[in-house]
Amino acid sequence: MTTPLGAAPGDLAEVERIVRAAGTSFYRGMRILPPDRRAALYAIYAFCRLVDDIADEPAPLAEKQALLAAWRDRIAALARREADNPVTRVLLPAIRLFALREADFLAVIDGMQSDAETVVVAPYWIELDLYCDRVASAVGRLAVRAFGDASPAADEVAYHLGRALQLTNILRDLAEDAARGRLYLPREYLLEAGVLLAPQAALASASLPAVCERVAGEAHAHFAAARAAMKRCAPAAMRPARIMAATYAAVLGALERRGWSRPAEAVRVPGWRKLLIAARYAVT
Repeated sequence: MTTPLGAAPGDLAEVERIVRAAGTSFYRGMRILPPDRRAALYAIYAFCRLVDDIADEPAPLAEKQALLAAWRDRIAALARREADNPVTRVLLPAIRLFALREADFLAVIDGMQSDAETVVVAPYWIELDLYCDRVASAVGRLAVRAFGDASPAADEVAYHLGRALQLTNILRDLAEDAARGRLYLPREYLLEAGVLLAPQAALASASLPAVCERVAGEAHAHFAAARAAMKRCAPAAMRPARIMAATYAAVLGALERRGWSRPAEAVRVPGWRKLLIAARYAVT
């Protein structure tokens, strides 16, 4: 029996298990893809999930660095057509079939290593933009190829959509990040608004909403630029990207309706709305 990407059934099942266990809202977007492309997306996401878990786990820094270095070795080994675990064994045929680039995998690891080695507090915009590129847009550059479009316009979608999604994540996770001593809002905006740079003090500032509104405006601009770039891409290939964009735009809208003065108050996009989004873009 032919399997997606010709991969072993057990490897495919393990990769999908990692995706499902993560509870990602992107799962619905991946499900609409043809089998080979869906398996490739699952493997890309599983890779990202595993290296992200390394950065987030409460382990000594030296141990995290060693585990991330092992993933760098695995990515290098894929270029030699060598794989040693379920994720890399599924990635191996996906890389050949969809021309996934080694540099994008390494950029993701760079982003996770930055999180592992540095307690990020109010980075300058140039630093924040690089972080967004590594942890989100690089993933997008891998994803659009698996979606079915390797054009410059598709890379433009990845550039803007990755930044839109990551800025939305930053705004959503302000309280969670502050509890870990982190603050991903841009230093320039905080200083201009007179907000203290210490994470907990920033969250308590009366000027925080003005900063969040500016960052939300940046996210909206990237969403708009991503949608414009999608119009220059293969329509069918952009269906998952449209689902991701619409889902995260709904999260950003929910955050704006809640307001920025209560960053610890969680927001949630109802499941029925996510299903409607998935149904709408699965056929357009």
